[in-house]
Amino acid sequence: MKNAKKYTYGLLRIFMGWIFFWAFIDKVFGLGFTTEPEKSWLVGGSPTMGFLKFGTKGPLAQIFQSIAGNGFVDWLFMLGLLLIGLSLILGIGMKIATKSGSLLMLLMYLAAMPPEHNPIIDEHLVYILVLLNLKLNNAGNHLGLGNRWSNTTLVQKYPILK
Repeated sequence: MKNAKKYTYGLLRIFMGWIFFWAFIDKVFGLGFTTEPEKSWLVGGSPTMGFLKFGTKGPLAQIFQSIAGNGFVDWLFMLGLLLIGLSLILGIGMKIATKSGSLLMLLMYLAAMPPEHNPIIDEHLVYILVLLNLKLNNAGNHLGLGNRWSNTTLVQKYPILK
């Protein structure tokens, strides 16, 4: 049973990482899943324009709409998706990945509140709980490189990188 728990956390971590990483890949190349080829980042499209300009609603919508398409916001968003995704997939840098991933999910929740299909809860809040659970259960050590990463000189010197 103990191994089942480890495998479950390891797979959950990898799956969450894939969600972030896939969003990055789709936005870069415009694979047609959520980003059309003519709107990909490679051809000059803004990865934040669609959601922030047209998908936001509620009391904070105007704030989020005002940063839609901003180059700095685009780069920050894309680097976040890439690094959070890779960190989770590999099981390294879990402290930073889970906290920054949770912050990204909270911002996306706030940008579209109230949620479309439920008056309070949506997948962004569930993802936050999953990310926190992954960190609390050292999921980077299961089916990942977390143990090796934690023993490196760099991580020993800067534990925030664990």
